Amino acid sequence: MWRLIVAVLLFLLSLMVFFRAPTNFLWRVSVAITEFPYIFVLASLFFFFVCLKANKYKTAVLSLSSLSTLIYILPIIQVYLRGNNLAEDLKKKFPFKEDEQQLHQPYSFFKMFSGINPKKITPQILAYKKLPERDLNIDLFPSQKNSVSPCVIVIHGGSWAEGDSKQLPDLNSYLAAKGYHVAAINYRLAPKYKSPAPVEDVTDVINYLIANSEKFKIDTSNFVLLGRSAGGQIALCAAYTLNTPNIKGVISFYAPADMVWGARIKGNPLVLNTDKVFKDYLGGLIDEVPQKYNEAGAVDHVTENSTPTLIIHGEHDAMVAYEHSIRLDKKLEDNKVPHYFLNLPWATHGCDYNINGPSGQISTFAIERFLNSVTR
Repeated sequence: MWRLIVAVLLFLLSLMVFFRAPTNFLWRVSVAITEFPYIFVLASLFFFFVCLKANKYKTAVLSLSSLSTLIYILPIIQVYLRGNNLAEDLKKKFPFKEDEQQLHQPYSFFKMFSGINPKKITPQILAYKKLPERDLNIDLFPSQKNSVSPCVIVIHGGSWAEGDSKQLPDLNSYLAAKGYHVAAINYRLAPKYKSPAPVEDVTDVINYLIANSEKFKIDTSNFVLLGRSAGGQIALCAAYTLNTPNIKGVISFYAPADMVWGARIKGNPLVLNTDKVFKDYLGGLIDEVPQKYNEAGAVDHVTENSTPTLIIHGEHDAMVAYEHSIRLDKKLEDNKVPHYFLNLPWATHGCDYNINGPSGQISTFAIERFLNSVTR
């Protein structure tokens, strides 16, 4: 009987490959399933062989185990399919120079184990602004090319109320090893500080880095903003509203880009209490402070002069609806802004948690080429 129960559980978990997570806990599980798929493939295969000598429920157990294994493999198949012609598609929008140091393919099964960047770089901690309660810091990952280099400003997620500059450091090390300075920043958090405080902090970060550019060898004409989730909203709004020539590009990971639409279309409260998050950040619900939602919506600031944009979003995102990026993509297309939408059919929110997983590899591949193009 226990074998049947395990087989059913493995099968039910595998369905996270197809569906959005119904709870916050299962969202975390879905990240593990889709971004560490080999663990679940091996677990299902191992269980299949263990049950070959079973007496009771053998057919049901082996059938469920086989089906689970096939489903767990799907993210690996899907990333290969999504990676077909990705370099060519990107080059049409953002012509880039091929570099021996770049990832040679969007995804490699073996690099899930060997890693795409074994080198870890220790950041310098810099205070760029003093608040009454604390300093706001930058974790500066210096370029490993001993020359003046472009700078990527990384803005963390966390519903505008939590998270910090230590979030997901592997990409920071990877980009620094490839010749970019990476400034992972802290910003003022809700509910004490509300929009547009974080966008103002991005301005202060840029001013600080410009003022210290000689010391850190920063190319002050070449900044790119990269944000995840809430940080993506901050990055997009900063890029589109500041609209300064030294911000050459913006990269949005699964960001709430249309705040008005997002406030009207309620998400699953078992995953995220959207009303509370928006109220803490914007000072009220949409019917109370509608102008604040317009001000914070990246789509509301897109013009034909907007910053070149790379959008990355998983179709199974349970926390920030995939529709946000569809709407941003359409607005950029309508205004003829150079952009590329890297949609990931298997992925959920936080899909780049494992830089060596399917989403981590393919998004890094796209980011490298985007940076190469916009900062040249």
